[in-house]
Amino acid sequence: MTRAWRGASVAAMRVLAATASKARLKRAAAAVGAALRAGLDLALPRLCAACREPVDGPGLCPACWSKLSFIGRPYCERLGVPFVYDPGPGILSMEAIADPPAYNRARAAVRFDEISRALVHALKYGDRLDLAPMLGRWIGHAGRELLAGADALVPVPLHWRRLWARRFNQSAMLAAAVAAETGVPVAGGALKRVKATAQQVGLSRSERAANVQGAFRVPDAGKPAIIGRRLVLIEDGPKGRSL
Repeated sequence: MTRAWRGASVAAMRVLAATASKARLKRAAAAVGAALRAGLDLALPRLCAACREPVDGPGLCPACWSKLSFIGRPYCERLGVPFVYDPGPGILSMEAIADPPAYNRARAAVRFDEISRALVHALKYGDRLDLAPMLGRWIGHAGRELLAGADALVPVPLHWRRLWARRFNQSAMLAAAVAAETGVPVAGGALKRVKATAQQVGLSRSERAANVQGAFRVPDAGKPAIIGRRLVLIEDGPKGRSL
């Protein structure tokens, strides 16, 4: 009995010592991490994502944040285009009634203005991949009703030549950020761009539709990921819309 009790006591002391050692290691690691972050902030101060002025934390400076125009209700329930006044719940815009889109609903995070344009262009053309998580959070918030019932996210693919030139697909980066925020998986191979097209910038809605006619197809390997499923298409958006 005595030997068994002593053995149990020694084992308990070892467990306590190991637990205390792990706690000390965690505290030491946290302290080292804080010191490294402080040193990095001194060497490379955080800058506003839009104007590049120094800021205290990640994101935008107060001046740029105040210029953003986030889109909220009232808006067209089909297109997500904001109304200048509240016509009542469930109202569609004249554009949605006259020329209904092929999709069920669309949502946009922000209006395409000076700041949002700078952010979108920095992501697409300036290799600012660090912006994707922030923009993904905005998209997730704007499209929360759509995402709540979604089975998968489908990023709009680039043609292989443009992907080779740009080195990344901004829509795929945004989709990954939205997936991290919402838990909705990304079906990256569900859609393929089979035809190179001119850029959509400056085109009207009908011109954009004609421009991408026949540009996409669902490959055989991607069909199981989308058949019978509720999908949300992610793109950086016409006229700067994000979702």
